[in-house]
Amino acid sequence: MNRRQFVGTLAGVGIAANLDAQETPEWGNPVIDVHHHWRTPVELNTAHMDGAGITRALLLTDASQDAQAAAMPKDRFARYTSVNLAQPTRLDANIELLRKAAATGSLGFGEMKSQVQVDGPEMRRVFALASEFGFPVLIHFQEVTQQTSVGTFNMGLTRLPALLKEYPKVTFVGHADFFWANASADVPTDQAYPTGTIKRGGLTDRMLSDYENLWADLAAYSGRNFLARDPEFSIDFLKRHQSKLMFGSDCFCRDGRGTGQTNPFPLLAGKCVARETLTALKQLTTPDVFKKVTWDNATRLLELG
Repeated sequence: MNRRQFVGTLAGVGIAANLDAQETPEWGNPVIDVHHHWRTPVELNTAHMDGAGITRALLLTDASQDAQAAAMPKDRFARYTSVNLAQPTRLDANIELLRKAAATGSLGFGEMKSQVQVDGPEMRRVFALASEFGFPVLIHFQEVTQQTSVGTFNMGLTRLPALLKEYPKVTFVGHADFFWANASADVPTDQAYPTGTIKRGGLTDRMLSDYENLWADLAAYSGRNFLARDPEFSIDFLKRHQSKLMFGSDCFCRDGRGTGQTNPFPLLAGKCVARETLTALKQLTTPDVFKKVTWDNATRLLELG
């Protein structure tokens, strides 16, 4: 059974969002967070959403969390599943875990964050499976180590165009610091989060224009930093790519208001990433574009009705 068929069966048991239950959304339209990492206890998942004014969330779980995530209310949660690919002896077993997740309700694979090459044999196994199911794959691109995320992950962003051509049935969703740093043609090699004016012609910008199957996730400090660097560029970027961008939080505050936020960067210190990013998107877009980025695009990609 492929994803479209599976989602069709779920529609009968209420996977489509009940928009009538939220007559006046805080942000002007319902919002889906496509980058919500699984939290324990389970009540913290809805607490963050409710505090930030978020209607639905895409849970990012590893295979060990899948069963719990599957039991969450379908009118508020969908899920992706990930595995650690940097374990060569477990590669076959981990791919089978992804296959099982796809058969039991996951709608995509991610966040894929392993210390491998993006076009290496490990990720190619994921892309082949995603192509079989018609799944999106959310990829964390990081090529500069940093204090909050030590290491490098899915290296080789410059080789992504070849993969986009090779796997046309897979929607690649780009995320994280190196992906967003490459919105500019000028990319420092020693900074995870560059600041200042964006030079037009960056690889990420060009790929979003040139390849139908590349989308982008605006989550985390990387997405928020990108939006803040060069507002004039961001306004134009959001308008040009409005049908392929999705709001995500990747936030670890406890209540959707910033409580417990440990992000050390001044732009987000003590604040809720979701609220800060939604506020920035409100300021940089028209209501129509805001709705596409925060609701329409993700529900279309995930076929949530």
